[in-house]
Amino acid sequence: MMAWEPSKPLVMEEIEVAPPQAHEIRIKIVATGVCHTDLYHLFEGKHKDGFPCVLGHEGAGIVESVGSEVTKFNPGDKVIPLFISQCGQCRFCKSPKTNLCEKGWASERYDVMSESDTRFTCKGKKVLQFMGTSTFSEYTVVNEIAVAKIHPSAPLDKVCLLGCGVATGYGAALNTAKVEPGSTCAVFGLGAVGLAAVMGCKNAGAKRIIAIDINPTKYEKAKVFGATEFVNPKDHNKPISQVLHEMTNGGVDFSLECVGSVAVMRSALESCVKGWGVSVLVGWTDMDDFAARPIQLIAGRTWKGSLFGGFKSKDGVPKLVNEYLEKKVKLDEFVTHNMTLAQVNDAIQLMKTGDCIRSVLSVALQ
Repeated sequence: MMAWEPSKPLVMEEIEVAPPQAHEIRIKIVATGVCHTDLYHLFEGKHKDGFPCVLGHEGAGIVESVGSEVTKFNPGDKVIPLFISQCGQCRFCKSPKTNLCEKGWASERYDVMSESDTRFTCKGKKVLQFMGTSTFSEYTVVNEIAVAKIHPSAPLDKVCLLGCGVATGYGAALNTAKVEPGSTCAVFGLGAVGLAAVMGCKNAGAKRIIAIDINPTKYEKAKVFGATEFVNPKDHNKPISQVLHEMTNGGVDFSLECVGSVAVMRSALESCVKGWGVSVLVGWTDMDDFAARPIQLIAGRTWKGSLFGGFKSKDGVPKLVNEYLEKKVKLDEFVTHNMTLAQVNDAIQLMKTGDCIRSVLSVALQ
């Protein structure tokens, strides 16, 4: 599905997907989720140099062929393409402090959200590969440093969600916030990322998990993942941070912003208790500056960001797949709609209106 230009519906086109070069893998995409970051690039970021492109970055598939010098993957392997690479050699990969990597599209081109090099062409034109993956395509070519081999029994129409949304929210609670047993948490925004953050808080042993969203229909779903209370900011005539302070005797221990709104990021910080409160930015945006009063941090709060939940991608994703197979991590409950790739514009509309948690598109038959 081609995105020829910003703010326009995606168009089904035949594209040419070149054979994999050295250290590359061509993957037949079986299933893909539709994530808000796809919508962000299409409707919010709208960077003119980021088009035409094939969107999609939350997919799972099967290795079709491998390029020269690829030794750890074979045709037939089940894999998840990764929007964060893990080369294993750079200073970031060698550090336990981060999951960033100096190689891959993300090292320099966050605004355009793709590398300049691509294996896609359409009608003689170069087509960019969104976030290095482009899962809204029957086939894609990805560098081996951005592919995770997963358990052969994993259902691809479920584990595709670990390519972005679920890993992002779940890890933000576990790895970045480091939620503690018995703590009180607040999660702002109950899309797939927020619900995964709720699940992370629960699995970390939080005692109270306050779920916050302006859509009250999300509460029943949040309870499934472990939320203990629900607050709708529209039900109150005072700032949500004040509401939370009153509910928790001065603020929550941990808050996670899963919307991608700088105003909500500030509210999440201000909802934390002074002295030790930790607030994590999880929602993706690069459009606006955020602001806060210095006293919020001087008084002992910590403000952190989380990308892909802090998981080192090639190491973390196969482990998450195994945890799903062992029923330690929920995935099925996130999927509210199963559709085909041809219905991607309908799936985008569902996400725009908040009428889905995750739509999973079937792309190619296994």
